Amino acid sequence: MSAVYGNTLSTFPDYPAEIRAPHDTVAGVSGFQVHIGSDDVRTPGDLCDLLVAMNPAALKANAQWLKPTAMVLVNSDAFDDAALEKAGFTSDNPFAELGIEDRAIIAAPVSTLTVESLKDSGMDRKAVLKCRNMFTLGMACFIYSRPLDYAYDYLERKFGKKHPEMIEPNRKVIFDGFNYASNIQAIPNTYNVAPSGNRPKGRYRNISGNQALVWGLLAASEKSGLPLFCGSYPITPASAILEELAIHKSLGAKTLQAEDEIAGICTAIGASFAGNLAVTTTSGPGLSLKSEAMGLAVMAELPLVVVDVQRGGPSTGLPTKTEQADLAQALYGRNGECPMIVMAAHSPSHCFDAAFMAAKLALEHMTPVLLLSEGFLGNGSEPWRIPSMADYPDIKPPLVNGALSEGEKFHPFERDPETLVRRWAVPGQKGFEHRVGGLEKNHEGVLSNNPQNHETMVRERAGKVQRCAADIPALEVLGPAEGGLLVVGWGGTYGHLLSAMEAVGDSASYAHFDYINPLPANTAEVFGRFRKILVCELNSGQFADYLLAKFPGKDIVRYGKIQGQPFLVSELVEAIKREI
Repeated sequence: MSAVYGNTLSTFPDYPAEIRAPHDTVAGVSGFQVHIGSDDVRTPGDLCDLLVAMNPAALKANAQWLKPTAMVLVNSDAFDDAALEKAGFTSDNPFAELGIEDRAIIAAPVSTLTVESLKDSGMDRKAVLKCRNMFTLGMACFIYSRPLDYAYDYLERKFGKKHPEMIEPNRKVIFDGFNYASNIQAIPNTYNVAPSGNRPKGRYRNISGNQALVWGLLAASEKSGLPLFCGSYPITPASAILEELAIHKSLGAKTLQAEDEIAGICTAIGASFAGNLAVTTTSGPGLSLKSEAMGLAVMAELPLVVVDVQRGGPSTGLPTKTEQADLAQALYGRNGECPMIVMAAHSPSHCFDAAFMAAKLALEHMTPVLLLSEGFLGNGSEPWRIPSMADYPDIKPPLVNGALSEGEKFHPFERDPETLVRRWAVPGQKGFEHRVGGLEKNHEGVLSNNPQNHETMVRERAGKVQRCAADIPALEVLGPAEGGLLVVGWGGTYGHLLSAMEAVGDSASYAHFDYINPLPANTAEVFGRFRKILVCELNSGQFADYLLAKFPGKDIVRYGKIQGQPFLVSELVEAIKREI
């Protein structure tokens, strides 16, 4: 509703890993955070103005995020003795027990009021109680001065085709919730968050990172003229990519839900050999299983996009929580000398551009590209201005077409002397028969154990990756161009760090890395203009270690968080001020 209204926004779903955690327990609480504004909103926010808690467990899990001026809207019907006990409360006054009785508490009998609202609907009680969230939405629409027409339009789109009988009951419940909130005299504040006035003109929609990533891959398929193939195995929080791609068969996308992670990437490599834009998707544990096949793609020099939507680890870890701890695995987690291009998306909407660029680099440089996303980005959402395809460059893979001259032989690993890229001969072309595979070969494509040839090929594969730096944007610095402190981030820390830097002002500068291997060509020059570099990341310091190896002797300090949660802007502000 807020996206359609014209607000800027950022969302963050936070839910447990259990398929069905015990009802009314803190472990089973699913939360959804939304931050709306008239100006730039880059994060889901640190603390909340309104907490909606549908049971005592939700109140207990989220009371820590309340502002001193916050309102707390609870379904008082759910606050019975059994639910209070399950949530771990020891008294019948959970607000006093949590120390939040000074907040504006709005205790509404939402279940009772929903039943009363729909008493003439003909629906059974179980179905009626499913509408409780819509009653609460109506109350929130009053608090935030939202026109109900936006909600009604959504109901028409949601239920119009398959369940039209659900439209009118939900309309009534929202309307009754709005009127209840306007009449109870218990709501101290209402808000009017005006539409944003500084966004470029265009058509906007709300989009999640996983969906944006899929559309970026589809755009790359269109611009390259190649069909898209995705071979993947479902894994949280990357499964939605495979699911979204499966919807778009009309755009030439082919999807295969493989029996395991290894089969997923191997089918993608086969599709690449056959001339497809090939993709495989996973999260941390699945990336471990794909490591041998990634080496095969590096050795065969076939284009492949590997998407890793990072989550808390190691092992099964925290499957539904966000983290940035797969970076070392992305850079080094393969046997032998096995360099790959490594990129990172920095916001839900940026996942579109990151996926498009990952595909472009893979196809034009004949190499796998590992694109790092995060659970926070994949599941979170923000408004996105739908671009024109005319604004995106063509993708030109080095495909071999045509016939060979008499006596000429195709050598699959002969390279462009400037880019070190080999040519791509799709099978089935007469005269272009060749072998690729996991065994080392020479430039003619013949198996070779020659020591000098192996070193030559290793260095050429590494050089090809490094020469991609010519095709990636230069590193930009926000704030003073030189000085004492440069704050550095990568991936999904972008919005939080940008907000923190605005709070700090010109006493520090900021640079964000979307490209990790290779680094932007001007990185050394930028680092040379600052005395100290503070690297902020959701791990114990993996990017900081990588930069220290690249720039020994540089004063690089780290600030990390490993809690399965994004940074708070306030945390970053404190960390930056300490270093200043």
